[in-house]
Amino acid sequence: MATLRYDKTGRLLFTKEMKKEYTLLMPMMLPIHFGFFEEIFKLHGYRAVILDTTGQDIIDEGLRSVHNDFCYPALLTTGQLLHALKSGEYDINKTALVMSQTGGGCRASNYIHIIRKALKNQNLEHVPVISFNLVGIEKNPGFKMTPKIVAQLTYAVVYGDLLMWLSNQTRPYEKNIGDTDKLLAHWMNAIKKEIRRSKSFLPKAANKKFIQIAKDFQAIDRTEEERIKVGVVGEIYIKYAALGNNNLEEFLHNEGVEVVMPPLLDFALYSLNNVIVDSRIYHKGYLRAAIVKWLFQFLYSLQDKVNTAITHHSDFRPMQSFERIKELVKGYVDTGNKMGEGWLLTAEMLELIDAGIYNIICTQPFGCLPNHIVGKGMIRRIKQNHPEANIVAIDFDPGATKINQENRIKLMLATARRNMQSHSAPTFALGGGK
Repeated sequence: MATLRYDKTGRLLFTKEMKKEYTLLMPMMLPIHFGFFEEIFKLHGYRAVILDTTGQDIIDEGLRSVHNDFCYPALLTTGQLLHALKSGEYDINKTALVMSQTGGGCRASNYIHIIRKALKNQNLEHVPVISFNLVGIEKNPGFKMTPKIVAQLTYAVVYGDLLMWLSNQTRPYEKNIGDTDKLLAHWMNAIKKEIRRSKSFLPKAANKKFIQIAKDFQAIDRTEEERIKVGVVGEIYIKYAALGNNNLEEFLHNEGVEVVMPPLLDFALYSLNNVIVDSRIYHKGYLRAAIVKWLFQFLYSLQDKVNTAITHHSDFRPMQSFERIKELVKGYVDTGNKMGEGWLLTAEMLELIDAGIYNIICTQPFGCLPNHIVGKGMIRRIKQNHPEANIVAIDFDPGATKINQENRIKLMLATARRNMQSHSAPTFALGGGK
C-alpha cells in the first residue's frame, strides 16, 4: 500500500506512487464520450474505470451518505462511487475516486467535498478523491491535466458529439434494425484504437474522420417515415446520464421518437464564454480572458468543421452554431447569468424551437435552484413568444417514481402526435433521408 501524504490543509494527496498502483473510479455521464475519456486516461498511465452501474442500490447509498439538502446529481454521483467501493470488485486500499469540478458557483464545485465527508463518515478516509478540473482548483502529484490530455479530451468531446448527433438522427428511421448501433460501435472502436495508437489527434486526420463518419451514417438505409422529434434539455448530469434520468433516452427511443440531445461541446463553449464575459463585466482578468478567447475560437472552429462535414456529406440536420445560440437567448436571459447551466439552458430550448423541434423535455433535478429558474421558470415566457412550443418540465429526485415521469412524458407525446396529425406545426419534417 502506498504511503499516504497530505497537503498543508490536511487533504489526502494522490501521489505518483499511487498512479502506478491505484484504480481510478469515475461516474458515468455520456457513454460515447466517457468511453473515449477512459481510453485517454489509460493511455497516460492511469487505471481508469468509468462506472456504468445503475439501480436503486445506488440511490439508497446516496441517501445514506449525502445530506438531503444537496441536489440529486450530488446524491447519485456520490452514491455510485461509494456503491462501487463497497461492491468488493475493487481493492479499497488501492482505489481512488475522481470527481469533476467546474470552479463555478454551482454545487458541482462542492461535490468533491461531499464525497470526502461521506468517506470519512464510513471510515474510508484513506481513499483519495481527485479533482478533475481545468482551472487549478486542487493539484495532485500523481494526477496532472497536461496540455496533451486536454487536447485529446477536446477531440473526444467533438467525436462523441458527432456520433451521438448522427446516431440519434438515424436510429428511428433505419430499415434494418441494429444498423445504427453496429456503425456506432465500429466508429467507437476505431477512435479508441486511434487513441491507443497515437498520443495526439492530428487536425487534418480528424477532419477526414468527420467526413467519413457523416458519409457512413448517410449510407444507412432509412425510411422516410414521419417521426416526432423531442429535444432534451436541463441540468447537465440529469439530461445526459441514464442513472440520473431513469433511462430517458431509451424510453423515448422505445416510443418511436427521434431524440435530440444538445452537444456537450456547447457546454464547454459556454464555460469558456463565461470567463470572457466576466472579464468584460468586472474589468479584470484580461490576460486570462485573452487566452481563453483563443481556446474558444479553436473549439468553435472544430464545431464548424463538424457541421461542414454533416452539411456537405449527408442530409442530416447540422448542429446549431454557438454564436447562433447566443443570439437566440437575447431578451430572455443575460449571458452574465452563469449559475448552474445559466443562460445556456434557456438557450437550448430556444435553439430547438429555432430548428423546428417544438417538443421539449426540461429535466429538473431536486435541489438545483438555478436550473429551476432558467429552466422551468422560463417556459412560460418561451411559450408566450412561441405558442407552438410543447414543453414539459420533469422533476427527478429520490422520491419521484419512474411511472409518474413517463406518464407525464406520454401526455406531452400525445399532444405532439395530435399536432403531427393536424399538420399544425412544421416540427414533423421528414427525419430520414431526402
